[in-house]
Formats: sequence, C-alpha cells, structure tokens
Amino acid sequence: MKEFQGTSGLIFNEPLLWEKGKKGRRGFSMPRRDVVPSPVDEGLAGDGPDFPDLSEVDVVRHYTRLSQWNFGVDSGMYPLGSCTMKYTPKVNEREAALPGFAGAHPLLPPELSQGALELMYRLERYLAEITGMDAVTIQPAAGAHGELTGMLLIHAYHKSRGSHRSKIIVPDTAHGTNPASASLCGFNSVPVQSNEKGIISAEAVAAIMDEDTAGIMITNPNTLGLFEENIREIAEIVHSKGGLVYGDGANMNAVMGIVQMGKIGFDVMHLNLHKTFSTPHGGGGPGSGPVCVKNILEPFLPVPRIIKEGDEYRLSGEFPESIGKLQAFYGNFGVMIKACSYIISMGYEGLKRASQLAVLNANYIKENLKDSLYLPYNRPCMHECVFSDKFQEGEKITTLDIAKRLMDYGFHPPTIYFPLVVHGAMMIEPTETESKEDIDRFIKALKSIVAEAGKDSDLLKRAPTLPKVRRLDETAAARKPRLAG
Repeated sequence: MKEFQGTSGLIFNEPLLWEKGKKGRRGFSMPRRDVVPSPVDEGLAGDGPDFPDLSEVDVVRHYTRLSQWNFGVDSGMYPLGSCTMKYTPKVNEREAALPGFAGAHPLLPPELSQGALELMYRLERYLAEITGMDAVTIQPAAGAHGELTGMLLIHAYHKSRGSHRSKIIVPDTAHGTNPASASLCGFNSVPVQSNEKGIISAEAVAAIMDEDTAGIMITNPNTLGLFEENIREIAEIVHSKGGLVYGDGANMNAVMGIVQMGKIGFDVMHLNLHKTFSTPHGGGGPGSGPVCVKNILEPFLPVPRIIKEGDEYRLSGEFPESIGKLQAFYGNFGVMIKACSYIISMGYEGLKRASQLAVLNANYIKENLKDSLYLPYNRPCMHECVFSDKFQEGEKITTLDIAKRLMDYGFHPPTIYFPLVVHGAMMIEPTETESKEDIDRFIKALKSIVAEAGKDSDLLKRAPTLPKVRRLDETAAARKPRLAG
C-alpha cells in the first residue's frame, strides 16, 4: 500500500486560550449601558474570573483547530466492534433541531408538550414492534442504565411473587457491564463459559440453573459477533425454573427486521438508540437505552409513563408496582428524535436491509483477513468479526501495535483486547454505512501492516508516527494520572 489515507501535513499546534489572549482584544461589542453603575458592580471590580481577552478570529481558529484533532464517523471509517459507530444521516439532525423540539422546556405542562409526548409514545410503539415485545420505556438514559433497569424489573417481578432470588447467570461472551448491573441489584453473577463454537450451550445453562437463580443475561448476537443459536432451548430451561431471560440488545444492528427477540424467549431487553438507531455517541453522551418487556413485566415499568387518551397524551404515575423514576427529565430527548426520524425514514424494509448489509460487510472483512490475522472462530459472523495477534507472535507484534499503526494509514483502530475470551482480540465492526471501496482500503491497510510486521517490527513498535500525538505511556497514565490539568 503506497498511498496512505492519513497525512502529516498542516497539523496545527494550538496554545491555551490564556496564552493566545492579549489585553484589550474583543470579539464582541457590548451594548452601551443605560443604567447607572450600582455599588454591587463596583464591589466586584477586579474580582471576577480570569477570562482571556480574545478577538473573534482567535476564538474561531482555536475551536476549528481543536475540531481538526478529532476523529469521528464524519471523518472516516470508525470500525469499533460492539459500538456500532455508523454514519448518522443529516436529516436526523435537522429534525432534532426543529424549534418546537429543541426549544421545549422540561417543565412545560403536558398540554403544551403534545408533540414531544406523541413522538416518544410512537417511538415506544416502533421499538416494541421491532423487538417483538409488548411494552417499552424510553426513560433509561444509556445502555448500562437500561441494563440496570432490566435487572430492577426482574427483581421487582420476583419480589411480587414472594420470591427472593440471589443469582444471575452471565455468559463469558456478555458485555462487560452486565455483571455490574446485576450486582447493583443485589444479584451474584454466576459465570457460564461459551463452547468451542463461541456460543452458549443449553447443557451448560441447565447445569447451573436452579430455583435461586433470577434469570440469565444474554448478549445476542454475542461479543464474538456470533448468534446464540441455542437461545430457544436456553430460554425454556430458564423459564422452567421460574427465571427470566434478559437480552442485551447493544448488538441489535445485526438483526433488525430479521429476529424479534420477544418471540424467541426474551422477557426483557434494552436497546441502544445511540448505536442501532443512528444517533451520534461517544465522549460521554448523550445516549438512550430504552427497555422493552413482555406483558408479565409491564406493571413494573418506570414512571411516569406516556399514556394516550383519545387524541391527547399525558404522563401518568398511576402504576403502584412500578420500580419508580429513573431520571428527573428527558434531557436526552434529542437522541429520541433522531432515532424516531431514522426509523420512519428507513421503514421496515430499510431497517432489515441495514442489518443485512452490516452482516455482509463484516463477513467480507472476515473472509479477506483470515489468512493475515488469526481467526479464532472460523464460521459465519454477524455484524462484527473477532481476530487476534496469534499469527504475529513470532515477530513479537501485538494487537496494540497493529492498532496504533492503523492510525498512520488514516483509519481509526478497532476495539482491541475485548472480548476477554480471545487473547489479543481485535474486534472489527464496519457497520452497513461503509462502501466496498472504503472497506477494501481498510483491508489493504491491515494486510500492509501485517507485511510490515515481518520486515520492520521496530516501525510498528514506534507507531503511530504521523498523528499529532504519538504513542502514550498508558501504564503510567493509569498508575499516575494527572488530574489537575
């Protein structure tokens, strides 16, 4: 590969604003004051915050240069496995910016919030249909928040039946937050190992499922990018002992319009609107983690719930068995607007097609790279594929070295060292929004890096060499973090 997608040209340095500023500069002309200065103003003179004096061009260039240091889905391919970093159509952004939505105050009464309430109500109905569930709450503000909600619902269900169960089964291919969510609800996590095919066997679940186990948490497709083929039998085993089946729906992008989780044994599952339903995420939020349930769990959904009466919508807290309120306001409402816009614009066939293309792209990468990178599970995958650095062990090249070198080629690295069941894992999720040409460039870059590993391993150990920031001492950063700027 002779031409890199990345370049070393025109990478600006940018000082702190206090180093750029100069006394007397202004970027805004304040209107003339038409009142006499008060004693309070005089008392504060000289004691205000130390703001730098900047011109308009200083401010514009500062933030423009900082933005050029960032990488996002609008910049290029972002193949983070398990994260579904797909391109977001700009029509979704336009809808979320409509004044009636963007300017809505959280304390407006229901009669002045009918449009917002209708959108949320319709979004709940859409998600119920997509998942094959009966009811939905869109109150959880993130995926992990949705997991916690699911565990609270399972806890409330067993409590209502006079049952106090203490355990939750968590497979080794589940998302890492699953055990934490279970622990927050007082459950002890019971691990179960995947088999040689990378999925959970019914026999393994049957061996540990008992009357003290509240249920099982299953990520499907799992973190190896493989569909849990035994899910129906597993669900029957769990249900036969009075347990419930929780589905981590973070990987729903592989099965939209193809699999309805409620019809294959799941009782409750969360979704990530900021992944599957195409709204930007990263940098700490915002997100949205709706929870979909079967009828047996509907009485316990959080309040207030959105109720439709005739042509009017209102918020109701009249559900005595509810687990309560999860957040004070819908501060992540913009994420819901974008997700609803995505669903409406795509339609049933469009959502199904998106999943089909996501799976096709991942399998295309898998087949093209399996001779260059070790493939621990050589079988058809879903939306993501998992490799490792086993082939490069002889050159002492690690997954981290390969990921760092990818930055020189102009690609954001994939997820590395997860899932933990694969040593030196490299999890790649191209999503459906990448063209064949871009995927081919990504494949070519990885093959070039593998070739470099056999010729110049020192180059990979030094990588990245072109970005503004070189390889950091991550061990020192973890052990001796600088938290004071």
